[in-house]
Amino acid sequence: MLNFVALKPIVYIAVFLILSATSVRSQSNDSLPFRMFKSDVILATDLGFYSAPFSLKDNYNLGVNRIKFKNNPKLVLGLGFAYKWFSFRLGFALPVDLRSTKKFEETNYFDVGLRFSIKQTYSTLEFRNYQGFTIKNASHWNDSLDSPNQFRAKTSSINVSANVYYFKSKSFNFKAAMGKAGHYTGSAQTWYFKSSLNFFGVINEAGSLVPVELTDSSDRTNASSVGALDMGFIPGYAYANRINNWQFAIFGGLGGVIQSKYYTYLGTTRSFLGIAPRLDFRLIVGYSRPRYFLILSGDFDIKSAQIQDLTYNQTYYNVRLTSGFRIKTKASKEN
Repeated sequence: MLNFVALKPIVYIAVFLILSATSVRSQSNDSLPFRMFKSDVILATDLGFYSAPFSLKDNYNLGVNRIKFKNNPKLVLGLGFAYKWFSFRLGFALPVDLRSTKKFEETNYFDVGLRFSIKQTYSTLEFRNYQGFTIKNASHWNDSLDSPNQFRAKTSSINVSANVYYFKSKSFNFKAAMGKAGHYTGSAQTWYFKSSLNFFGVINEAGSLVPVELTDSSDRTNASSVGALDMGFIPGYAYANRINNWQFAIFGGLGGVIQSKYYTYLGTTRSFLGIAPRLDFRLIVGYSRPRYFLILSGDFDIKSAQIQDLTYNQTYYNVRLTSGFRIKTKASKEN
């Protein structure tokens, strides 16, 4: 099992991060470059996919220094509703694999999250668990395989995270940048500050993460799990604009985290302290008019941990196309 004992501090720190986001003072939107449709009923549907490839880099046998693990993404259909302060989105994984099942078989997904925006902040709580990864080009060291890749049904990935964005300028509103509950009427730019708490890791319940052909006598290369608990701060810059009903927003940041990282071999866990860089990137592009919208969005969560000569890298990302309508109500007509 992954080192779930390390998850206990997440509960306390995540509550602190989320509660701190609610302390921002209210602002007047009269002179701000965006319009919010607070009194409209918003109906939306989206189609996209989630992915979480990872790699392990070390001095393995047979001259191999990097092993790449890929999941098989499924199409995900989402249905959303929003009115005033209340909103929700329900997602369903469709029986459509984006990669060939002959080469990558199937990955099982569990993904749940809470996201909300209050004034100049945007907060997220997320839990992700993907099971079933394929080692790419495993036939290079194992000529008994029937295909170029090797499927690992018992290899899984977990990620638990809490994040709070604080946008310095009052002219920047995350909901308006998303293009559903509002949209921009001009341009806005701001520095932002992201606080982040994460637990992430990978495990092979059937044995070593690394194929036996590549392992040696060291505990590290024979490890059944690798992961980290980290906390850090990422400064970044965000820009949003809307021109002739076409809107786009881009977020980019670079910072660092303090990590408690570990690997487990035969039930024994070795932990290490260190620091690691962290990149934040998000892109939103779409078309928005007062009564309807069409938005393409993508965000990338790049994580890494280094233990001696072992480097573990994983990228959680999703791409989603969202369309919907804003329906006037009696309250919106009176405003």
